[in-house]
Amino acid sequence: MRYVVAITGASGSCYGLRLLETLPGEKEIIVSEVGQQVVEYETGVTAEEISAFGTLYRDDDLFAPPASGTHQTAAMIICPCSQSTIAKIANGIADSLITRAASVALKEQRKLILVTRETPLSIIMLENELKLAKAGAVILPASPGFYKEQKSVGQLVDFVVGKILDQLGEPHQLFARWE
Repeated sequence: MRYVVAITGASGSCYGLRLLETLPGEKEIIVSEVGQQVVEYETGVTAEEISAFGTLYRDDDLFAPPASGTHQTAAMIICPCSQSTIAKIANGIADSLITRAASVALKEQRKLILVTRETPLSIIMLENELKLAKAGAVILPASPGFYKEQKSVGQLVDFVVGKILDQLGEPHQLFARWE
């Protein structure tokens, strides 16, 4: 399976990095300029280190394969996904590789998972998310569950990443299931 994984400038880059660590298959990675700044600020991870997980494309490279509907991928995950990115995708603005690849996922009816990380949400943000959900995107807020008394931030991150993998049909052992 080939997946497109994008990281935007929303806080919560640990979710995107953990997804890259655990997601099987071929990964095409896009990190926005602000996304890379946030990754480095929050985790100290460089673009070079991110490129070890797959093929890394610049967000301004609209000639990269994920910009084309003829380029076959199983799904696109934007994790974390800023509300600015949500707004652009919801309104058809495809001015970067991330927003263009998301537009391609929607038009080709491929799975598009948007891991939002913002609170509280304005009515504009909610309407943008609703618009995308109606268009077929999965809105997956980075809201960890506390079912099994997680004891670390890493376990909370794994819960959210596990929910992403569930949406993709990928098996994992990142959290204990409710039994």
